Amino acid sequence: MPKRAQQKRSLLGLAFQAGIVVLGLIPLWLFDIPLATEGLSVPAYLAWGTAAGVITYGVLLLLSLTDLLSSDTLQKHLRDLHRFVRSQSWPVLIGLAILAGVGEELLFRGVIQGWVSEYLGNIVGILAGGVIFGLAHALSRAYFTVATALGVVFGIAYAITDSIQLVMVWHGVYDLVVIFILRCYPQLFGLTETAGPG
Repeated sequence: MPKRAQQKRSLLGLAFQAGIVVLGLIPLWLFDIPLATEGLSVPAYLAWGTAAGVITYGVLLLLSLTDLLSSDTLQKHLRDLHRFVRSQSWPVLIGLAILAGVGEELLFRGVIQGWVSEYLGNIVGILAGGVIFGLAHALSRAYFTVATALGVVFGIAYAITDSIQLVMVWHGVYDLVVIFILRCYPQLFGLTETAGPG
């Protein structure tokens, strides 16, 4: 891909993720949805979020060794994602992971889970946020299942800790670990091809 087209693709990706941040902030403001931010101190949510992100990747890596997550469509998604991360610079990849962690957690946990929980209770709010998170990531049935389960886990953590920052850090670190492994150790995902700059 020509350098100019690659830069445009990078900027579009960053703009899309930044748009999700805005999409999360607008309903929080318009509908005065409460956002839990006081549950953990800064060092605590940074430490717990980082540890949880790394552990989550480890659990999903173990699950990927089973037949549960070894569908052809999931492998195609991983190959496409591998090509994408190999073609991007580290600053772009880090920016995407941070914006995804902040924006998606604002939207799915802060807005959806927060609003549904306010009217229908925490369990329904957690499930609604998790399922909608899964649907937004439904590139295959296996990935929908994983994303939904991960969304529910994020939702439970948010409900228990009253810390949107914890799930933002957790999500962002998880994305960064996946990006790092896909870019530097693709064989851990069963991938052997390389594409783009290393």
